[in-house]
Amino acid sequence: MGPLFIPILRRMKFGQQIREDGPQGHLKKQGTPTMGGVIILLALALATLRFADKNSNLLILLIASLGYGLVGFLDDYIKIIFKRSLGLTAKQKLFGQLLISAIVCYLLVMKGHSTDLYIPFVEFHFNPGWLYFPLMAILMLGASNAVNFTDGLDGLLAGSSAIAFGAYTVIAMNNTQPEAAIFSAAMVGAVLGFLVFNAHPAKVFMGDTGSLGIGGGLVAVAILTKAELLLAVIGGVFLIEILSVVIQVVSFKTRGKRVFKMSPIHHHFELVGWSEWRVVITFWVVGLVLAVLGLYMNEVL
Repeated sequence: MGPLFIPILRRMKFGQQIREDGPQGHLKKQGTPTMGGVIILLALALATLRFADKNSNLLILLIASLGYGLVGFLDDYIKIIFKRSLGLTAKQKLFGQLLISAIVCYLLVMKGHSTDLYIPFVEFHFNPGWLYFPLMAILMLGASNAVNFTDGLDGLLAGSSAIAFGAYTVIAMNNTQPEAAIFSAAMVGAVLGFLVFNAHPAKVFMGDTGSLGIGGGLVAVAILTKAELLLAVIGGVFLIEILSVVIQVVSFKTRGKRVFKMSPIHHHFELVGWSEWRVVITFWVVGLVLAVLGLYMNEVL
């Protein structure tokens, strides 16, 4: 769908607005077609609906991914229409994300989803009871924004998410969760197909449409496969990205000093002299190592 949609996005002038306070090398990317996440989510939905059984698990997965993708779509659309780097306000985006999370949690309750939480690599689990569902809503919110922060360099998120979903494909197959396995495999195919056009120099950006949709889908797979806590390992790159933002903000507000030259941390490495492609490859390698570690902790390897 890339060769079909990218010229359409270009003709509609759906170009990316670049932050002026970011790395100066990114200013040349101004006007590159964005909202390419539509390509990812369409490919994901078509493949999943074609090959997976239509049951409650599939509904949860699609609502999580497409619902968060819709919030991102609105954010991207406002950026484009008003020609600015910020779309929805923080409160509007938070409300949309929480609404989708609440719908997902409601469906989990109706499905009778287990509220046990399993500690990776040890034979121990505990049941937080009704607190499980608010915790999952917070996890969806945090993880989707962590994935969103990772989308800052050409190909970085597409490659990192392919690795994470690849690991969850294996876990879902091992746990006999066919819908989650097919969904994860479809996402791997979708983001790798998108990577053909998103690798440096990018011909299209996924925008919040893609990054939030990917994040919502990733958490939904983690929940359904009962590997919720393992997401901190398999999605370790995303965790590092959002922690760098939190550390930077807390440090600046409390000490008046910045820990990194710029956050998220991938921009820090750019500003210390790394090429964009070197940063991306390094983060992919880190993501791959963490994914293998996660599979080992889940006793798949």
